[in-house]
Amino acid sequence: MLAVVGGGNMGCAVVQGLLRAGHAASDLVIVETSGERRVELTKLFAGILIVADAPRCDEAMIAVKPADVATACERVVAAGAQRVISIAAGVRIAAIQSACGAHVRVIRAMPNTPAVVGLSATAMAVADTCDDADRAWARTLLQSIGIVVEIDESMLDAFTGLIGSGPAYVFYMAESLQAAAVAEGFDEATSTKLVAQLLVGAAALLEREPEDARELRQRVTSPNGTTAAGIAALNDRNVPDAFVAAVRAATQRSKQLGDA
Repeated sequence: MLAVVGGGNMGCAVVQGLLRAGHAASDLVIVETSGERRVELTKLFAGILIVADAPRCDEAMIAVKPADVATACERVVAAGAQRVISIAAGVRIAAIQSACGAHVRVIRAMPNTPAVVGLSATAMAVADTCDDADRAWARTLLQSIGIVVEIDESMLDAFTGLIGSGPAYVFYMAESLQAAAVAEGFDEATSTKLVAQLLVGAAALLEREPEDARELRQRVTSPNGTTAAGIAALNDRNVPDAFVAAVRAATQRSKQLGDA
């Protein structure tokens, strides 16, 4: 039995991913302390047990706010969990291990919000207590919501600054492009539709084509053409440096939260 502790967006994304991957609803339980939210989850997940406290379980995913991680870990371990994976931002493996006890195998992971559509880019780091079977279990669980890479925990703050926060950077860019489209005379509905397709199409090229991002950009940028003029305007405003600064600021904030 896998207990998913926390019925928010990310916890629900994992449950939906596991169901899509063929996991039986009877092998899952969602632990949610809010009575109002439990009612919503019952409507959303027919056949899955929705409870206020952890029942007997072998494994658990912690998907609660950072301040609630220690309590959640203590409760699932008391309920029998031998493996615990936490997706709470900024909570270090040492803190999770301390709350769980030395006998529990602990994994820390960081998905991002495209998990809700099965397209997360997730990083995981494992405690010294874990073996290859624990790694395989965690990887299978996380692959239900997208791709997974294993990295050293020391890199998770940088991963958070780049990939965890990354969707917001893309949405910010989309906002700006939509505003530019409106400024050039398009209505808002058309602007939104066109920009969304622009990002989907460009992302598909980046994923499928053998060229890297620089080469793809150069392919569409003819000398003295329209795209070259647009890229020059972005460079004049130091947009590349702004992205570097954004990732650095988010990385530093992740470190601060982890040290708090």
